[in-house]
Amino acid sequence: MDRTQRRKETLLTLFPVRKSAAQKADFRNWLMAELKLCGWKAHEETYGKFNGSVNVVAGDPEKAVVFLIAHYDTAPRMLVPNFISPTNPLAHIAYHFCAALLLLVLALVVSFAVSFPLRQPGLMLPLFLILALAILFTSVYGPANRHNANGNTSGVLALLAMAERLERDKRVCFVFLDNNERNLLGASSFRKRHWGAADSCLFLNFDCVGDGDTVLMMPSKCCRADGDLLAALEEAFRGRGSVKTRVITRGLVYAPSDHRKFRFHVSFTACRRLRGVGYYISRLRTSRDTVLATENIDLLAEGMECFLPLYWKEGEKKS
Repeated sequence: MDRTQRRKETLLTLFPVRKSAAQKADFRNWLMAELKLCGWKAHEETYGKFNGSVNVVAGDPEKAVVFLIAHYDTAPRMLVPNFISPTNPLAHIAYHFCAALLLLVLALVVSFAVSFPLRQPGLMLPLFLILALAILFTSVYGPANRHNANGNTSGVLALLAMAERLERDKRVCFVFLDNNERNLLGASSFRKRHWGAADSCLFLNFDCVGDGDTVLMMPSKCCRADGDLLAALEEAFRGRGSVKTRVITRGLVYAPSDHRKFRFHVSFTACRRLRGVGYYISRLRTSRDTVLATENIDLLAEGMECFLPLYWKEGEKKS
């Protein structure tokens, strides 16, 4: 059994949920031991009790040029299945609007069903507001989803596979971010502490990369103008195994993840394609999030091993 498969089984059996402080601490201990085995010295960055975020950093953020990032925390269970369409923001917004409307209608029906038999019409509005707030609270702080193979155990596994393949280089830094599910608090805190790097370096984010037959690479607006970067991505990831890759350089994209906190970024996400909708991710934050294809992980690790020398080469030409 290779290390990627072993790590996958460990993550899915011993650390399937990383939501409470204790669960996260146990996972970080294992993670730092794995990084040490890969030859990378890691440390924790904490940002105060109110923030509650603890990021794991391998490498020197003050010297790095490329940051490989993924969040390690896991989400609560959603009341309705999650759906993300990175290349079709309208479909994404429409789905979540309809889902929210459905839940609010359900809350209204329950409020009416309770208040009407009691002949207490004044009870309906307070009960509706309580249910609506409970739905909002549950979506962020509700019971943990027990199945998180794609979101974002896959990103953690991808970064570990890269750490094993890549030689120690001061220009590279791995960051395992906390609290993605709490409004990207881990990424925001990292940005504030390392604001120089956050505004000038390249951040490559790996989120939900384990379930899909096409890996999308979505550069930020600033990175779309860098032809050398786009060419290096195309060359490094072209023709690797059965998983297809595509660099998205046109149109609106929306991938709700940590890369949004950094100016120069490329977001990596595995998707399927549906006619009339485009690329999409499903099963997240549900009991069906059980797929983590090691073929995707191998593609990303091999591609990154090829990409970085190409990126350094182009950087040397520019300097």
